[in-house]
Amino acid sequence: MSGWSGFLVLTVAALLLLAVIQGVAMLIGHRIGRYNVVDVVWGLGFVGVAWLAVAIGDGDATRRWLLAILTSVWGLRLSWHMHVKSRGRGEDPRYTALLERAGAGSAASGPNVAGAGSAASGPNLAGAGSAASGPNVAGGNGLGIVARKIFATQGASQWFVSLPIQVSAVLGSGGTLATVLTVVGTLLWVGGFGFEAIGDAQLRRFKSDPANKGVIMDRGLWSWTRHPNYFGDACVWWGMWIIAASVWPGVLTLLSPIAMTYFLVYATGARLLEQSMSKRPGYPEYQARTSYFLPRPPRKVTAAP
Repeated sequence: MSGWSGFLVLTVAALLLLAVIQGVAMLIGHRIGRYNVVDVVWGLGFVGVAWLAVAIGDGDATRRWLLAILTSVWGLRLSWHMHVKSRGRGEDPRYTALLERAGAGSAASGPNVAGAGSAASGPNLAGAGSAASGPNVAGGNGLGIVARKIFATQGASQWFVSLPIQVSAVLGSGGTLATVLTVVGTLLWVGGFGFEAIGDAQLRRFKSDPANKGVIMDRGLWSWTRHPNYFGDACVWWGMWIIAASVWPGVLTLLSPIAMTYFLVYATGARLLEQSMSKRPGYPEYQARTSYFLPRPPRKVTAAP
């Protein structure tokens, strides 16, 4: 099958795959007593959809394989990063607060940490992390709230953001312009992936030094933007959209990278981190001299007389 009939088969298969991934993750989370496992499977879900597109799609093979490889490199690195970050720690306060607002209840947890459901790397404050907590929601009603508010939401977001990969998988090859756009998209992906991975590595190295405990990370990429990981993640998905948009009607999936950027900047990413960090000593000064999202050289802030 090709065209829109092929897309329909692929997108239904993607929905089923994501439902299985999120369902298994929810059961694991319920068993271990914390639901931040959903962040670990965020990247894995996209990897699954990308390879499903390779298997089911009958569009241009080169583009299908390229998007699958790019998605796998990004998704596997992110999932491993989130696994290492959350290993041995308690529940993510985002989910604690969400379940409390929904009336499901949860165990207490430690200080607020960052989380975008995707490229989260924790606050750029050494020594800040979440404390261990006990099991979260028990019982059918609470589990239903968890399923709807956390796992179904994440699964639906994965499906929507991955639409460029799905649509591209059933489209044929293009001409010279398509080749140019594919190169441009790949270069943007490379730059974004490097920005995200380097930012995460710089923060991890900074936080591993006991001398930096309680100190705001404002070095390396973190001196150019307060959220290099989120910025890099946005570039990754805009790059993959450009590749998908190289052949009509891939451009129609424009809302997917817009949605991912919105998640990273406003919905669950940088905005929530800023709220949790704004009262930390030294963070207002860091905000004054460092760009919020788009990288630029740090400002020179003149001290008050």
